[in-house]
Amino acid sequence: MNAPGFAPIRFPHETPPGEGEATEIAQGVLWLRLPLPMALDHVNVFALDDGEGWTIVDTGLSSRRIRALWDRLRSAGPLADKPVIRVIVTHHHPDHVGLAGWFQAEHGAEVIASRTAWLYARMLTLDMQQTPPPETLAFYRAAGMDPAIYRQRAGGRPFNFADVVWPMPLGFTRIAEGGTVRIGGRLWDVRMGNGHAEEHATLWSRDDSLVLGGDQLLPSISPNLGVYATEPGADPVGAWLESCTRLAGVAREDHLVLPGHKLPYTGLPARLGQLIEHHHTALARLLDHLGEPRTAHECFPALYRRRIGDAEYGLALAESIGHLNHLHRTGRVDRQRRADGAWLWRRADGG
Repeated sequence: MNAPGFAPIRFPHETPPGEGEATEIAQGVLWLRLPLPMALDHVNVFALDDGEGWTIVDTGLSSRRIRALWDRLRSAGPLADKPVIRVIVTHHHPDHVGLAGWFQAEHGAEVIASRTAWLYARMLTLDMQQTPPPETLAFYRAAGMDPAIYRQRAGGRPFNFADVVWPMPLGFTRIAEGGTVRIGGRLWDVRMGNGHAEEHATLWSRDDSLVLGGDQLLPSISPNLGVYATEPGADPVGAWLESCTRLAGVAREDHLVLPGHKLPYTGLPARLGQLIEHHHTALARLLDHLGEPRTAHECFPALYRRRIGDAEYGLALAESIGHLNHLHRTGRVDRQRRADGAWLWRRADGG
């Protein structure tokens, strides 16, 4: 459904490039896809022709398969005519930053990122854990995590960033809100989003209608707005709504958004309206659900209205906490500790 009063969302390129292939989106701008081993089975990357070399936007995960794919792209594929000289990281999540350090350390590329994205990526790759730390287990208990899943996670090795992200060497070039960067023969305004990832860079061309949107400006899914043990009181939903509202002020219907997943699209004002409305609607459902005290785990039916499987449980729980934190931050719910340490959340008027 499109937001009223705006041009509909359209997809000028309905067929994505195949593995090892590229689609020219605009002069000197190539769209490539890399596989992901999850339900969302791909990440988009973009290569911009900078004359003496390529600037790529995001990199995919670090794995032997993806490194081999990049080697093919650079030796006999669409990037074979010149080297990768710069990597722009939209945000610190593994599917976007995974091989930035590899391009820097092994191939001499410059890494360009927000300070927060670079610091998070470097910190998380250095934080190797063989067992979950006490703070993480306490966070799970506070969320009312399913007991079977809790036992499994408490007794196993947790996911480590370094499993799928190449080490981040020292040294990067910072981009920040209000700055500009010249790539692919174009001057781009840097505008930061928040919520899905702090200081998530989006780039807006002054010379044509292109926007590099990363996960901040996805066309048909909303990115995860999760809370984790690193910052259990965070309000990613509030940050997300602020970002979408602010970016809507500069969005045009003719902008061609190059997103981190799914298809490039036009109709950005309508899409931002959808993203804002999606979370307001979810918050309203959740508030109605909280006439009785519930844990974050017990809020899944209100937020998702589908069965949450084991593979998506962690992300679902993190996003449930994100929405609860926002309602708490805005004074619409109260909470109190249960004897087992779980927070019980309830609508502030008591239902």
